[in-house]
Amino acid sequence: MSTYQVLETDEGPEFDSRYAAFLTPDHEGTPDPLTWIAIAGPAYVRSEGGPSPFWTVEYYRKYFDVDTKTVLSRCYHTLIPREDYVSVILQSNPDLYGPFWTLTTVIFSLFVFSSLASSISSYLSSTPWDYDFTLLSVAVGIVYAYGMGVPVGLWAVLKYLGVSEWGLLDALAVWGYGMTVWIPVALLCIIPSEILRWTLAGIACCLSGFFLVRNLYPVLVMAEAKATRLLVVLIALLHIGIALSFKLVFFSYKIVKSDGSLPLDGGTRP
Repeated sequence: MSTYQVLETDEGPEFDSRYAAFLTPDHEGTPDPLTWIAIAGPAYVRSEGGPSPFWTVEYYRKYFDVDTKTVLSRCYHTLIPREDYVSVILQSNPDLYGPFWTLTTVIFSLFVFSSLASSISSYLSSTPWDYDFTLLSVAVGIVYAYGMGVPVGLWAVLKYLGVSEWGLLDALAVWGYGMTVWIPVALLCIIPSEILRWTLAGIACCLSGFFLVRNLYPVLVMAEAKATRLLVVLIALLHIGIALSFKLVFFSYKIVKSDGSLPLDGGTRP
């Protein structure tokens, strides 16, 4: 919001010549857009406003000012984690737009492709099929809790331990973009093969887990307490638990033959 400062003056017409420097050279006689000087009586000077409060939309606008090409590039580099993600890929300029929509797309993918996998299994088993909308709420809870709650909690712990090299936005960006691999994996898990689904879930777990550890461990090393490095083990176990949850909750459908038996690679849930 712009601010105005009142300038009291008793100057007459000579006031105009002394403050002619405030006039723009391109528009003679027109005050600069950021500074207005009244020639007689009280004068009002308009100046640039300060930073917006955190409860306003303008405060968060800069964190969502990113184009689609940049978001896709940041998603792609999580699949091939070679460089330091925060300093090289994000260029120390993390955003919230990409992580939020990545997590939301993961939720959408898990629910839609899981429902499609269930319908295919029911069709091949010649059994009735209905939507299970509870999976959507489960996906929302698991993905947002892990993709947003864990980095916020980790940032708070590191802040308490005196590690300030990793900001909250850095943690949210790493965790949010790091879930990208689950989007194509959810699509491929439509294929009614239990062996393939377990293989895909294992690859996604290892790839995204390696990405997280590669970016997290150098930050943990900066802490004075050596025991802080053990947090990487806790994160790894939690990540494996999330991967197992995705596989068992969303892609454990089985195909039942007409005689009631299961195929060799059948699942565990009708």
